[in-house]
Amino acid sequence: MVKKGLLERLREGPVVGDGSYVFTLEKRTYVKAGPWTPEVVVEHPDAVKQLHKEYIRAGADVVQAFTFYSTDDKLNLPGHEAGGTITCKELNRQACTIAEKVVGESDVLICGALSPTPSYTEGKGKEAVQREFSKQVEVFVEHDVDFLLAEFIGCIEEAEWAIELLKSTGKPVACTLRTGPVGDNSGVPAGECAVRMAKAGADVIGVNCKFDPTTCLKTVRMMREALDREGLSPFLMVQPVGFHCPEVEMQHEGYGMLPENPFALEPRQLTRFDVHKFARAAYELGVRYIGGCCGFEPHHIRAIAEELSAERGGRLGEGSKKHVPWGGALTSSVLGTNRAKASREHWEGMQPASGRPGHPNLQPKLMD
Repeated sequence: MVKKGLLERLREGPVVGDGSYVFTLEKRTYVKAGPWTPEVVVEHPDAVKQLHKEYIRAGADVVQAFTFYSTDDKLNLPGHEAGGTITCKELNRQACTIAEKVVGESDVLICGALSPTPSYTEGKGKEAVQREFSKQVEVFVEHDVDFLLAEFIGCIEEAEWAIELLKSTGKPVACTLRTGPVGDNSGVPAGECAVRMAKAGADVIGVNCKFDPTTCLKTVRMMREALDREGLSPFLMVQPVGFHCPEVEMQHEGYGMLPENPFALEPRQLTRFDVHKFARAAYELGVRYIGGCCGFEPHHIRAIAEELSAERGGRLGEGSKKHVPWGGALTSSVLGTNRAKASREHWEGMQPASGRPGHPNLQPKLMD
């Protein structure tokens, strides 16, 4: 079967991305919080395979090979164990192999992704940064992934260096920054960042992580307006965190400023109905690649796929066979309290509570 490529799919309608890996696998006991490095692809490959399968079953059109934070300079930072047992290339090869086995002969796309390098933070310069990136890119080309992504990049300069290297492969290139309305970590406005990503050659640009859907969509709107002024039209992409965190909207570090991050975020978790609203708002804004980052579980990805099913020609994941949107299957419950909730009206009007006596609506104090 000949797959349609990413750009062809985006021209036809929305593409559903996958969700959280590093956060979800930490909760499942396979990733260590702190380093957040992905040696799980070697130590417990079946855990990664299972999560890939769940996102595909939920309706994702794409799986990202689990290569987050997998450059040699990250694996070998002080206090990190991964670099003592595996190299960047070995880790990336294993991640790509896992994704290939899960995708098989299906039409799901495989993405090879870069993430920020310590070499950039340490000021080692373009050559050193691209040298670290190139080890990953060589593996992605070797495995002939469907498209490439630079994600979670904090500064537009590093993003430009990543895009330049990725474009040299001839594959479609996407790039997302971990930025909000205040701009990137070096103070460059979000709109200017978007223009610079597009001019560097990225086919798809946007934001991921750090901020919730509302803040991410505000940022993407700023990006789109700047792109329109320059006559640029890359596809737009958004993958927010799966937690409500409006009070960090104007903080560069986003939800990292919350006292609850990373171990007590569950009370802030998006519901599937929140994700329906997010997917519809993103689509109406003109975003065509819609997925999730930290905190987005398979049922959240299913919500995106179901909300945009009509725009995707009726396509749904296998997981929708076990689900009726908006509580429709509750009509068959033996419990009257459940049957009374079998309507879209109930779930759209319901206001979730935390269940915690005396809980703050919003954190009055962020991390210093």
